[in-house]
Amino acid sequence: MAEQTDQQRDAVFSVDGDRRPLILTAGMEDAAQAHFDHLRKLHFPPERNWLSAHITLFHALPGEEREIVAQHLAQAVAGGSPITVMVESVRFLGNGVAFALSSVGLQDLRARLADRFRPWLTRQDQQGFRPHVTVQNKVSAETARTLQATLADEFTPWDFTVTGLCLWHYDGGPWEPAARFPLV
Repeated sequence: MAEQTDQQRDAVFSVDGDRRPLILTAGMEDAAQAHFDHLRKLHFPPERNWLSAHITLFHALPGEEREIVAQHLAQAVAGGSPITVMVESVRFLGNGVAFALSSVGLQDLRARLADRFRPWLTRQDQQGFRPHVTVQNKVSAETARTLQATLADEFTPWDFTVTGLCLWHYDGGPWEPAARFPLV
């Protein structure tokens, strides 16, 4: 096997050559983030609770296209303003619980980005977008049904603001921040 040159080795490990998939989420205002993080701390299995609460827009964009992805995201938020999102219900996920969200603004932003990212979208990201924040996952269906019923009994719809887009590197465990694109 041929030896790699220093330049070839550097290209593989440089930020620009990072091939880890990218995840895109919508950033939440501080109060909503704290609320959902608290619920995750209470109800998510601790050995699996590696992440803060999040709204996933895309699960796997190509890491090797990070610069182009970042350009599209910067263009998408340019001149934009924070987006209002309604927390509309508590959703049973089978082995977990999430809060279902609705927002025309968030749907529109995600659709515009999907058009730009179309050649790179995985099957999962090509499916319909159903925004939500998961507060429990990887538990028994019985445990999830109990939590869903409890949270639904106490639930009143409420609004919060999406303040930007967050790009993350995925490497099998906790996500590593890659870039943030604020909606001002």
